[in-house]
Amino acid sequence: MLGAIVGDIVGSVHEGRSPGLKDFPLFTSRSCFTDDTVLTIAVASAVLDGIKDGTEYGPSIRRWGQRYLTAGYGHRFYEWLTGPDSGPYNSYGNGAAMRVSPIGWAFDDTDALMHAGLTAVVTHNHPEGIKGAQAVAGAVFCARAGFTKEQIVELITTRFGYDLSLPVHALMSRGGVGVTCQETIPAAVTAFLASTDFEDAIRIAVSLGGDTDTTACVTGAIAEAFYGGIPEWIALEAIRRLDGPLFKVFDRFWKRYCRRGPLFEAVPTLPTKGD
Repeated sequence: MLGAIVGDIVGSVHEGRSPGLKDFPLFTSRSCFTDDTVLTIAVASAVLDGIKDGTEYGPSIRRWGQRYLTAGYGHRFYEWLTGPDSGPYNSYGNGAAMRVSPIGWAFDDTDALMHAGLTAVVTHNHPEGIKGAQAVAGAVFCARAGFTKEQIVELITTRFGYDLSLPVHALMSRGGVGVTCQETIPAAVTAFLASTDFEDAIRIAVSLGGDTDTTACVTGAIAEAFYGGIPEWIALEAIRRLDGPLFKVFDRFWKRYCRRGPLFEAVPTLPTKGD
C-alpha cells in the first residue's frame, strides 16, 4: 500500500505533463498526497474496521473523501461525494484501480478479486471499472506471493484481457496516459515490467506523462509487493507528507498486513499536522 502512496506523491507535481526523462527529482517542495492516497487510506480503513459483506466500503470512501474535499477528485466522483445520491455512476475511470491496493495485501487469491470488485462498485460499477480494480488487486497479491513477472503478465493479459504489447518508448510517444482503466492499467503494468527496482518503476511510470499520480500509484503498488519493499529514504519522504489521520490508518494497516523488518520502527513520531 505504501508503494501506491509513494507513486501518488511523486507523480503529483507532474500531472498533465511529463518530466521527459526518468532523471527527475523524486520529491520537491510541491510533492503532496492527492485523492489517490486519501481513497487508498479509505479502503484500508474499511478493511481494518472489519469487512463482512462489503457494504462498509462505500461509507468509508465517502467519509474519508469528505474529510479531504480539496484532494483533487474527478468531477463525477466529487459530485457523488458531495451530493445526496450515494449510488454508483457507471464509471470506467481509473479511480477504482488507484484505491484498491490494500485489498491485494489483506486478502488472498479469489477473496482479493471479490473484495476488489466490492470496492469498485460503490462508484465505478462499469465492467471496465470493476475489471481494472480486480486486475490491480490481483497483481499486488501475485507480486507479494512470489509470482514472476511472466506470471503477472499472464494474469493481466489472459484473465483480464489487457494488451501489454506496447513497450515503454511507444507509450511515451502517445503524449500521456489517460484517466480510464483501459489506458492506465496497461501503462502502469508495463512500467512495472520494464523496471529493475522500485524506484525505477516509479520513474518510468511518471515519465509516461498524463495522469502521472494515478499511473505511478498503480505501478508503485505492484512494484512494492514484487520487489519486497521500498528504499527507506523514499518511504520516509512519502510518510512525512501524510497528515496525522492518514498516517494512523497507514501505520495500523502496514503493521497488520505488510510489515517486513524494522523499517518503520521510529516512524509513528513523524506526522503531527492534523493529528
